[in-house]
Amino acid sequence: SANKMFFECKKLESQFNYPIKKDRAGNYKVPTGMMLRVCMNSDFFFEGLDSWRDECWNMMARRKGVLFYLLTKRPERIQSHLPKNWGDGWINVMINVTCENQNRVNERLPILKEIPALHKGVMVAPMLTPVSLKPWINEGWIQNVNCGGENYGGARPCHYEWVKNLSDECKEANVKFTFIETGSCFYKNGQKISTGANKVLQSQYARKLGLNVKEEQHLYNPRFQPTWSEQCLHCGSQPICMGVNPHTNKCS
Repeated sequence: SANKMFFECKKLESQFNYPIKKDRAGNYKVPTGMMLRVCMNSDFFFEGLDSWRDECWNMMARRKGVLFYLLTKRPERIQSHLPKNWGDGWINVMINVTCENQNRVNERLPILKEIPALHKGVMVAPMLTPVSLKPWINEGWIQNVNCGGENYGGARPCHYEWVKNLSDECKEANVKFTFIETGSCFYKNGQKISTGANKVLQSQYARKLGLNVKEEQHLYNPRFQPTWSEQCLHCGSQPICMGVNPHTNKCS
């Protein structure tokens, strides 16, 4: 809900300037080449962020060596809330929309297509129905597709066959595809997989299925060499992750 997103935003306020924070040696805590996912628990184009968004854009402009991964379910608000000097897009900003079912695909992708941006992607999560990204994915402007099942109480099912079909579409179109997690209600060949609510097991099982496309290709900077922990090597999100942040020793 809008209220929930507003309070999630408020909780993050103390870390608002994290992209430009420096350590005692004067180095940025977020090194050049890293990726930051912005407002993953809310929505970067949510109305409640209107008073903060210009400051966010300013930090992104200042940290041109960091990729900012923006996710929204409000693509209709993007065009009117881009910075004045946006032009055709910034090299370090990727705009992604969520499309949990085919209706949302049909509604949101035509809008995203018209947005000026150098990097665009689609998040099919939670995947609640079979989804096809044709014809948009064959037009060459979608760079990245992520997919995952639903979690938490009352999670609706996600089926292997749905994910496999979407993976096949991406493979045919030569678009990066990452199956990040199964969700807590995942079926394969009619059988429920017993990962439950354990997101680590969900992610590991998703990786084992071998549905990722262009897994070795980095999202933004092919020269960046992430630092991996042992858990990273089995994680479904590894192909779109930046590894362990050396300043925090935590997954980025």
